Amino acid sequence: MERGPFLELSARALEHIDEALGELEHEDLDVDLAGDVLTLAFADGIKFVINAHSAAGQIWMAAKTDAWHFDWDADAERWIAPKNGDELMATVARTVGERLGQAVSL
Repeated sequence: MERGPFLELSARALEHIDEALGELEHEDLDVDLAGDVLTLAFADGIKFVINAHSAAGQIWMAAKTDAWHFDWDADAERWIAPKNGDELMATVARTVGERLGQAVSL
């Protein structure tokens, strides 16, 4: 993917996650978007990091011992991890929801 479209699409995805999780106003979650890095910090000290990796043209996510590399699927208009078919928004919602003990929707 060309750099321009990647930057726009990845920024839109990170901003969406930042806004949606920020609206939860959950006392056990702090959401911080700084440039192309979104950090989700939980009250127990665990952090998830989601970032736009422009050199690879992917969005990377690290959550505890798990990691994903998401590629833009233009046909589906979604970020998909080619390794296992996971979708970015669903993966973030599932992993954050598991940590918070509540359903999360993105």
